[in-house]
This record gives sequence, structure tokens and C-alpha cells, in this order.
Amino acid sequence: QVQLVESGGGLVQPGGSLRLSCAASRRILSFDGMGWHRQAPGKERESVARITSVGITTYPDSVKGRFTVSRDNAKNTLYLQMNSLKPEDTAVYYCYASDSRNYWGQGTQVTVSS
Repeated sequence: QVQLVESGGGLVQPGGSLRLSCAASRRILSFDGMGWHRQAPGKERESVARITSVGITTYPDSVKGRFTVSRDNAKNTLYLQMNSLKPEDTAVYYCYASDSRNYWGQGTQVTVSS
């Protein structure tokens, strides 16, 4: 059973930064892809970053240029660096990993507010 444990969420002012971490219980290079989704109250879950096993990254226009996904293979950890945060970035952020199945973390709350 794969476990993904997120950390790093919290309260930040607009324009601020946060870095989320996702520690995996398995070698992250064994996954076809990993990434981050978010879900705001009353909204559907949406993808905000994806990285493939060979390091190709993709982002939606809503976060492009502000969010960066990266990984530390030795630590089996995925990161999401979030800069220039906006109130509309407020959501629960979920880490995921995929091979023949999809695995999800428990989520971490990010609140952007003054």
C-alpha cells in the first residue's frame, strides 16, 4: 500500500509563498507520474501541477509562472513551490501518484487571506 503524506500548508497573506511537501512510502521514480490537485469549497478538484517520471512538468494557466513542482528522488519527496499566492488559491491541496492505480494523500489546507 502506497502512502503519501503532505505537509507545509497554512495561512499566508496575498503575495506570499508556501512550499508543500509530499513524502512517499515508495521510490517516486517507480511512478508514471506525480502531481498536485486542489479543491476549494463548493468547487471540483482541479490539477495544479504534474511531473512525469522523466521530469516533464505541466501546469494550468491559472498557476503557470507562480507554481513549480519538483522532486527529491533520494528523499522520495515531491514539492510544490507556490509564489505570488492569491486568495483564489485557497483550497485543500492533495498530492497524488499514479502507476496502474492512483494514490492520494490526505490533503493539506492552504489559506490565502489578509
